[in-house]
Amino acid sequence: MTVDGGAGASSGALGSAGGLGVEPEQLTDDDLLRELRRLHDTRHETLRHGSDDALDAHTVRLADLESEYLRRWPQREVDPARLREGARARE
Repeated sequence: MTVDGGAGASSGALGSAGGLGVEPEQLTDDDLLRELRRLHDTRHETLRHGSDDALDAHTVRLADLESEYLRRWPQREVDPARLREGARARE
């Protein structure tokens, strides 16, 4: 399945990104994490070289998947170094 709106987009359930895969809430945890990783990996290329439609679809799908991730793991592990206090400690 592609996630950038290219040929080969999933013919499964229509997502809010216009058919770009299975609805996020229907994905297993492993599939959700794999799709998120793939979209994050392809974001730069889509931004630089994708069509407007591909970028729009990528943005919508990424937002949908990230929202589902946050819904499933609202108490996700936050690295203390990624907080303001952690950044100040590095200075």
